[in-house]
Amino acid sequence: MQEVKYEDLGMIPYRQAWEMQEALLSENLAAKTSARQAAVALPADATATQHHFLVCEHPHVYTLGKNGSLSNLLLTPDQLEERGIAFFNSNRGGDITYHGPQQLVGYPVLDLEKIYTDIGKYLRNLEEVIIRVIAEFGINGGRSEGETGVWLDPTIPGKERKICAIGVRCSRWVTMHGFALNVNTDLSYFDHIIPCGIQNKQVTSIERETGQRADMQLVKHTVKKHFEEVFEVRWR
Repeated sequence: MQEVKYEDLGMIPYRQAWEMQEALLSENLAAKTSARQAAVALPADATATQHHFLVCEHPHVYTLGKNGSLSNLLLTPDQLEERGIAFFNSNRGGDITYHGPQQLVGYPVLDLEKIYTDIGKYLRNLEEVIIRVIAEFGINGGRSEGETGVWLDPTIPGKERKICAIGVRCSRWVTMHGFALNVNTDLSYFDHIIPCGIQNKQVTSIERETGQRADMQLVKHTVKKHFEEVFEVRWR
């Protein structure tokens, strides 16, 4: 069973968390290169790569994925500055999204060569973790065909609402970026973007769906539990 190092970063600026992920990814890529150069036929699961799972919250920020459109940001640079909202072009997949306080962001840095080399399965498993998490809060989540993330009422026109955005990067089967689950998030910040480039669909949160504020530590504990189950790993 693979071991994953869990780390709660608390409230951390987006750029700082991104740089931490890039450093961990670079370490893993260097380990892969060293193993390949060592003229020893090692199985993939014997290389010195390390799995990590970082969780955090970010100060207000909009991030644009590498395939996204800047037209989905509805504020000017001056308006962003006035509102105290940062903006970053990101190297993850997906379009534009918002991160902010009381949103749980998860960044798995995993070597999928030790788990499975299937990025589609990886994305579906991230969705499965969140579907199981919100079920414990009495929320029935699901998938929307062709749209990554976790949705509520995805097949009912006019009622579709996204509770968790997912966007990842994978380099030589090492992952970074991940998911953003709206817990007690101020959803008004989504009014200034076209979330994930998807028009006419809503966003929601655990708080909005249940009518009561969720305990962030409980949400983190629940994410840890279901991540461990779905990915069949153990924490170190």
